[in-house]
Amino acid sequence: MYTAWFSNSISPANLLGILAVISYILTLLPTSLRVVFPALKKAKLPIELLKNRRQLGILSFLLAFGHAWLLVIKRNFDFFDLSTYRVYVHGSATFIIFTLLAVTSNDWCVKKMKKNWQQLHQLTYLAMFLLFWHINDKMYGHWNFATPLTIIGMTTIIILFLRRWWLERQVKKPQKVKEQQLLG
Repeated sequence: MYTAWFSNSISPANLLGILAVISYILTLLPTSLRVVFPALKKAKLPIELLKNRRQLGILSFLLAFGHAWLLVIKRNFDFFDLSTYRVYVHGSATFIIFTLLAVTSNDWCVKKMKKNWQQLHQLTYLAMFLLFWHINDKMYGHWNFATPLTIIGMTTIIILFLRRWWLERQVKKPQKVKEQQLLG
């Protein structure tokens, strides 16, 4: 198994995919770190990642685009065959989400879309799960040395997100109880 990981070289398409995953994880990391580990709110890394989140997101999209483009060329996809979409549903759905996020990652869209912009950008969390599924499905049976790293990275960010989600719900619960007591 050890030799299999290192004997499988990384294709340029997979390298772009791995780099896209890394930059995507870096876009998700600051908010989750700040909520799950409040002591890190003033740490330099989360602050810098937060400042550059939009650029990292666009970089992630561009790398994902390169990944998809190289695979389309290499595998000569038939876009008129529905089985193509069935096989690549998770990658295609993630790419569509990344495209929407990249196109709307500018000040003009933030101003024009207002709350709709925030709702649209919540799709990044759906993309997180789709991407995890995509990596596991497409790399199953032919791992290279970077595959476990991307799976560990995605698993870590998903666990951080779920912990963050749970903590945020716990904060909202007491507020709802107080509101009900005041009304009741």
